[in-house]
Amino acid sequence: MNSRRSAREQDVLALLSGGDRRSVGQAHRVAKMVLGQPALFPRLIQGMWNEDSVVRMRAADVAEKVSLKKPELLRPFKAELLGLLAEAKQQELRWHLAQIAPRLPLTAAERAQAARILQTYLDDRSSIVKTFAMQALADLATQDPKLLPAAMELLGRLTRTGTPAMKARGRKLLARFMQP
Repeated sequence: MNSRRSAREQDVLALLSGGDRRSVGQAHRVAKMVLGQPALFPRLIQGMWNEDSVVRMRAADVAEKVSLKKPELLRPFKAELLGLLAEAKQQELRWHLAQIAPRLPLTAAERAQAARILQTYLDDRSSIVKTFAMQALADLATQDPKLLPAAMELLGRLTRTGTPAMKARGRKLLARFMQP
């Protein structure tokens, strides 16, 4: 591999720039790269604070895809990601962080903190953010039985009152909790 290509691959954020928030750009290519070169993962985490909203969104998208297969890569960034979960305003960033949060190696207190933050996501204008927040709350409740009663009550309410996507997700999640 020549040095020009190697240098370009190292700057994953450059590969995530360009276009607008309606497209994923080269996110799938970058996810493959990072899965093959996990040392690039910290650059994705940095990208979630990038001044460019497109780069922030795509960095979060790729980090979500990579962490689905290699959740252990999130471990060193737990504190930063919990902070970002609390402060993020961009809807695309929020829905990817909601997917990432249950994959973090959280203590009981951190899970409770994440659940409180995710509950605020239920007030977001975006139905996608709300739906992923519901999923994340359910995932956290499966990890911590203390969160289960509140999650069940919340899911029940949102299944009755939420958007069509929230109602559908809520029915699915409640059915999962009802299985023996």
